[in-house]
Amino acid sequence: MKPVVIVKTGEPSPAVVERLGTFEEWILRDMALDQGNAEVVTVFHGAELPPPNSIAGAVVTGSAAMVPELHPWSERTASWLRRLVASGSPVLGICYGHQLLAHALGGRVDNNPRGREIGTVRVRLLPAAKTDPLFSGMPNELTVQATHLQSVLELPVDAVPLGESADDPHHAFRFGSCAWGVQFHPEFNARIMRTYLAERHDLLVREGLDPEELATRVEDPGHGTQLLQVFARIVGLPIASATA
Repeated sequence: MKPVVIVKTGEPSPAVVERLGTFEEWILRDMALDQGNAEVVTVFHGAELPPPNSIAGAVVTGSAAMVPELHPWSERTASWLRRLVASGSPVLGICYGHQLLAHALGGRVDNNPRGREIGTVRVRLLPAAKTDPLFSGMPNELTVQATHLQSVLELPVDAVPLGESADDPHHAFRFGSCAWGVQFHPEFNARIMRTYLAERHDLLVREGLDPEELATRVEDPGHGTQLLQVFARIVGLPIASATA
C-alpha cells in the first residue's frame, strides 16, 4: 500500500524526548505503523513533502511554533494540505496540525481568549459527530489530553464542527469527506501529560494555574488511541493491525 505520511512540524522538549519519545513515535505506536507503511517528513527542517497522490493519507503533528507566525516551512505545508484535501486523501491534524489545517482552508488561528488549556480535558461531541466516519463510534464525551495557547477562532467556511471543550468551541472539525482537525493530542497518554505538567510547573504557576491539582486530574481511558486506530482504518490499514 501507499505510505501514511507523518508530517512532523515540531518536537516535544528535549527532556520529554529523552524520557518518553517524540510525537511521531507515539503516533506510529497507536496507529501500528512501521517503516514499511509510514514515512516521517520533518517539514520544520525543510524536508520536502511527497505528491498527494503518492500517499495513503497524512497525520500532521503538534509543534511549539505558532501558525500566525507564518514560517515559510509552515506556509509551504499549508499549501500542500490544500492540495491534499482537494485530492481526497485522508488527513488528521493534531494541535498545531489542527490549527494549520484550519488556516490552510481559510480559518483563523490566534491566541485563545480563555488562555492556556492544559491537562486532561473533556471534549463534548456535537450532533454531526454521530454520523462522522472518524467520531461516530466514540463516546459522546471524550477524555483526552491537551496543551495549547492558540486555537482555531474561526473555522473554515463549510467546515463541520464536531467537538468542543469548556475552553475551546472548536476542538474538532471535519472539512470535506476525510480531513479532520483535533486540538487535543490523541497520541498523549497519562504519563506524557503528567510529564508536560511537571516540566512546565513554574510557567503554569506564573499563569495562575495549579500544576499539582491538574496532575491529580490526569486520566486516560484510551479515547485518543481509539481515535488514531479508527483513522488507521480510514487510511486503509488492516483492522487487525490497528491495535494499541
